[in-house]
Amino acid sequence: MSEQVATARKPPPRTRRIIQVALSLLLVVAIFYYLLRGIDLATVWAEIQALTWLEMATLVAIAGWNLCTYAWVWMSVTPGLSFWRAMVMTQSTTAVANTIPAGVGAAVGIGMTYTMLGSWGYSRSRTTTAVLVSGVWNSFIKLGLPVLALALVVLQGDATGGRVVVALLGVAGLAAAVVVFALMLRSEEGARRFGLLAGRVASRLLRLVRRPPVAGWELATVKFRSRTVDLVQRRWIAITVTSLASHLSLFLVLLVTLRHVGVSDAEVGWAQVLAVFAFARLATAIPLTPGGAGFVEAVLIGGLVAAGGARPQVVAAVLVYRALTWLLPIPVGVVTYLWWRRRSFVAPGKAAPTPVGLEAT
Repeated sequence: MSEQVATARKPPPRTRRIIQVALSLLLVVAIFYYLLRGIDLATVWAEIQALTWLEMATLVAIAGWNLCTYAWVWMSVTPGLSFWRAMVMTQSTTAVANTIPAGVGAAVGIGMTYTMLGSWGYSRSRTTTAVLVSGVWNSFIKLGLPVLALALVVLQGDATGGRVVVALLGVAGLAAAVVVFALMLRSEEGARRFGLLAGRVASRLLRLVRRPPVAGWELATVKFRSRTVDLVQRRWIAITVTSLASHLSLFLVLLVTLRHVGVSDAEVGWAQVLAVFAFARLATAIPLTPGGAGFVEAVLIGGLVAAGGARPQVVAAVLVYRALTWLLPIPVGVVTYLWWRRRSFVAPGKAAPTPVGLEAT
C-alpha cells in the first residue's frame, strides 16, 4: 500500500519536466534581475553602440574561430570524422543545450550525438567512447584552468592568502583526478577497485538522504577502461591540444570583447580575466539553466567588477560576449541540423564508410 501511495504522489515525468523547465527559467530571470538592478541600461547600450564596425567584425571572426574549435575536439576523439560533419554535429547539439533548460538540453544533445554519428556509420560503442573521453578531457581543462589562472595572477604580484589556498586546492584536486584516471586506464583490476570504492562512497551519501545504494559501478568502470584505453594511448596529445585550444578560444572572445568595449589591461589584467573566466566555466558544470544562462553572467560581471572594471563597461562586454558565444550558436545550430536532416535521408540504404583507425564493434 505504501508503495502505491508513493507512486501516486510522484508526479509523472512530463509534469516533473515542465516544473524543472519553469524553475530553470524563473532562476534565469531572478539572476538577471539581481544583476541588472541599479544599472543604467542606457549607458550599457551606449557602450555597445560605441563599438566600431571593425571591432564588431573582429569579434565575429574570433567567435567564428571559436565555433570551429568545437569540431576539432570531436575530430580528435572520433577518428575519421570530417571537419564539416563535426561542425554539423557540434553546432546542432550546442543549439539544443543553449535553449533547453534544467539539464534536459544536455541529455537531448547527447542523444543527437548518437543519432548523427550513427547516420555516418559510427557504432554506439564508438560514440560512447568519444562522448566519455571528450567529457573527461573537458572536465580536466575546467579543473586546470582556474589553477593556471591563479598561478599567473600570483606570479604577477597579486598574491593573497586566499588565492594561494585556492590555487593549492585546485592543484590537489586536478592531480587527484589525473591520478585516478591514470590508475583506471593502467589495469582492469585498478578500474574495478575504483568502481567498488566510488560505489561505496556514493551509497553512503545516498543513505543520508534515504535513497537506495548504487550497484554495478565496478562493471561500469571496467567497461569505461576497455572502451577508452586504446583511443587515449594513441591520441591523447591531439585530444589535449584541441580541448585546450577550444577553451582558450572562448577566453579570447571574452578578452577581446573587454578590450574593445574599453576595459583596459590597467583596470583588469589578462591573467585576472582568465581567472574569472575559468571560474565562470566551472559554473556551467551543473546544467541548471540552458547554456549556463544567468550563472555565467553573474560570475563574469561580479568577478570582473571586483577586479577593477567599470560596471557599465563590464556589463556591456559580458552581454556582447554571451551574444557571440551563447546566442550565436543557436541559429547556426538550427541551420546545421536542418542540413543534416535533409542529407541523412538522401540515401537511406547506403552504409557510411568505415572510419579510419577503428574496427567495427
